[in-house]
Amino acid sequence: MRVTVRLFARLREIVGAPEISRDVEPGATVGSVWGDLVRERPELAGYQQSISSAVNADYARMDRVLRDGDEVAFLPPVSGG
Repeated sequence: MRVTVRLFARLREIVGAPEISRDVEPGATVGSVWGDLVRERPELAGYQQSISSAVNADYARMDRVLRDGDEVAFLPPVSGG
């Protein structure tokens, strides 16, 4: 299965791209995709407790099972005022 991963703000800077494609096994979850990214880019680990995730533009929990062609987005916390 292939999914598209979109990254925003600091996450995009760490990975070096706003979007990447990933081949994942059937049954993969949002959390397993995040875990793979963290193993490749350990600097992402500091965001584990604070990121939001979405699948196909709808907020999703880390245990959401993915389907072929899904778009997964990871968003770091936003501050400002």
